[in-house]
Amino acid sequence: MREGAHVRDSGTGSTARPSRRSVLTATAGVTAALAAGGGAYAAADGTPHDDRRLRALISRMTLEEKVGQLFVMRVYGHSATAPDQADIDANLKEIGVRTAAELVAKYRVGGIIYFAWAHNTRSPQQIADLSDGIQKASLGLPRGLPVLISTDQEHGIVARVGKPATLFPGAMALGAGGSREDARTAGRVAGAELRAIGIRQDYAPVADVNVNPANPVIGVRSFGADPEAVAGMVAAQVKGYQSAGVAATSKHFPGHGDTAVDSHTGFPVIGHSRELWSELDAVPFRAAIRAGIDSIMTAHIMVPALDPAGDPATLSHPILTGILRGELGYDGVVVTDSLGMEGVRTKYGDDRVPVLALKAGVDQLLNPPSLDVAWNAVLTAVRGGELTEARLDESILRILRLKAKLGLLRDAYVPDGAVERTVGTRAHLRTADRIADRTTTLLVNKDGLLPLSLRTHRNVLVVGADPASPSGSDGPPTTVLAAALTGLGFSATALSTGTAPSQATVDKAVAAAGSADAVVVGTYNVTATSAQRTLVERLVATGVPVVAVAIRNPYDVVQLPGVGAYLAAYSWTDVELRAAARVIAGAVSPTGKLPVPVQRADDPAQALYPLGYGLSY
Repeated sequence: MREGAHVRDSGTGSTARPSRRSVLTATAGVTAALAAGGGAYAAADGTPHDDRRLRALISRMTLEEKVGQLFVMRVYGHSATAPDQADIDANLKEIGVRTAAELVAKYRVGGIIYFAWAHNTRSPQQIADLSDGIQKASLGLPRGLPVLISTDQEHGIVARVGKPATLFPGAMALGAGGSREDARTAGRVAGAELRAIGIRQDYAPVADVNVNPANPVIGVRSFGADPEAVAGMVAAQVKGYQSAGVAATSKHFPGHGDTAVDSHTGFPVIGHSRELWSELDAVPFRAAIRAGIDSIMTAHIMVPALDPAGDPATLSHPILTGILRGELGYDGVVVTDSLGMEGVRTKYGDDRVPVLALKAGVDQLLNPPSLDVAWNAVLTAVRGGELTEARLDESILRILRLKAKLGLLRDAYVPDGAVERTVGTRAHLRTADRIADRTTTLLVNKDGLLPLSLRTHRNVLVVGADPASPSGSDGPPTTVLAAALTGLGFSATALSTGTAPSQATVDKAVAAAGSADAVVVGTYNVTATSAQRTLVERLVATGVPVVAVAIRNPYDVVQLPGVGAYLAAYSWTDVELRAAARVIAGAVSPTGKLPVPVQRADDPAQALYPLGYGLSY
């Protein structure tokens, strides 16, 4: 389908985007319920609201509707009413409904989360139409409320909405740039684009302090290893996103930065003392709360110093109610990380997890593996007295406060023309490039190899890892780098060698290097035994100058002592790869500084490159 075309409803021939008249009709019930009384706080558009109005809405809800309001669920398909057959089949298998509209009608869910793999995010206009279709389905129900639509748009290596939307450098790249203003601008622009496609809650920014180089799940998703620096960047992004009318979500409380276990597949244990936690992990969350953060996401990690019971933080009353709400004074929305992750399912069954999360102090239950099991478990817990209806009302009030603040109770739909006016505009794309130019970090530059000279190094071979694009960009990375260098006057060719090149692939790259003036190799989490290291060593042995560009974690340099130059790009998205190419070509001088220390391979207690290190021209 051409860009900008509306998705059509099956069998009607009408566009999915409702008319203004239908908008007003569908929202009439909500508007009437909110009509009386003065306002104690304001929505993003300035409309006043107060809790009396919201409690009036809650008082009209059935118990089943209240339970549904607590859930944020995935759903397959590009359309709320007419998804592809494969997505209908997936929905029937996993959720027991055919479409997003049926999901809303059956379970009255308060939120829906978008994923690229669920085929929710094909194009900006399609996403806007999907969002409007979901809102129309929900608001058309008796006592229907708007849905809070969310996604993980961290930028960098985690982005669910790809081109032609604007993609910014990720957190660690922004940390290397060191500019809070850049972080705030990225949040403001990204937030404006999300709002223009109907997404009002973004699960960003990451507030974890990444102090463990072996961290498999956070890494470059963190702004860095210095808690105060991370706190400043987190607060800036919170203000940026929320100034655009999108709820920011700092994650993963109480802090996921020091683990070697991925909570998607295991149950991490954080061994920090209470004092270390307060001085390290808690600092960015305090800053987020001071900045007025709308929501905070929990972590499926055990922190014995904060709760010795052995429960994940998501299910811990001492952590969520005692510390987050009590000690840190946070009264906004608390959302779980995905309830399908192993870290929260290790100790309890899927029927107990949502009930225990609510008892711990959670408000939104995100993406349970079986919505039917989780929804009925909460319903049963209330009917049996384990949970009170008043406890549900507390969380629903927080959720409705947020929906009111975001303007959803006034108008849940995407304004006409918002996509064309806002998403992927030239001004936004230029802003992303300018910010990226300030993030690339140069750690090695032997004999002034960089910037490469067009006179002496015109013919460039680009090899390296080509991981799948994290955000639907122009990839693969070798192709993007080669194209960018060619656009800067070089004659560059790309040869993908992968993350684990075979002997034959290494031989092919070495042979190709024989006719090149320089080789640029993109590296991806190189280890001592990695075939990528063998590739680089063989290329260095040819005598052709080798420039390594780390396209994920910056720690690769410790395994690549022979390279002539080494850059950290912190991601393999187009915007960061193009910025690295401009640095290689000398169109931009590198100014990024390491936001994490890089330890020596032979003595991890010693820093090979300390926090804040970075060369320039």
